Amino acid sequence: MSARSKNSDRRPKLDPARPFDPAILAEARRIAADYEIVLWFEDGDWYGHGLEFPTAYGDGPTPEACVASTRKGLVAAVAYMLEKGERPPRPARLGERSEQVNIRLTSEERAMLDSRSRAGGFRGVSDFVRAACLAEGPPAPVHAHARRPRKRRVAGRTRP
Repeated sequence: MSARSKNSDRRPKLDPARPFDPAILAEARRIAADYEIVLWFEDGDWYGHGLEFPTAYGDGPTPEACVASTRKGLVAAVAYMLEKGERPPRPARLGERSEQVNIRLTSEERAMLDSRSRAGGFRGVSDFVRAACLAEGPPAPVHAHARRPRKRRVAGRTRP
């Protein structure tokens, strides 16, 4: 019996220090050029990450240097995906809705959302919630030290 499972990857392992194939790198640059970059200034330096790839970071002393650094990270991430046969995310600017969020509501909450969406002329609750939430702009950042209060049990009761 073989020590390998039926589902193991039989392709040879690639050296992570080797360069990408030029054709893959060119395609990755083309794709990453359309990605949006989120920038912020903190402690005297600029930091950025890809909107479509939040794990691709960069930094620099100026916004331009930060964008260039972040773009390099995006190109590398896209090239890696292409090399593995995966499909990188589509640019956010295309406005394609590919993500879904499900929430649980009480029947009263659902009725209220239905009523407000109809009164606002929306096609449904999803369009109403999207418009209401996105109209406010991005939320304030949540700091790592901010936590929800823990519930304490006091004399058989639960309170915040």
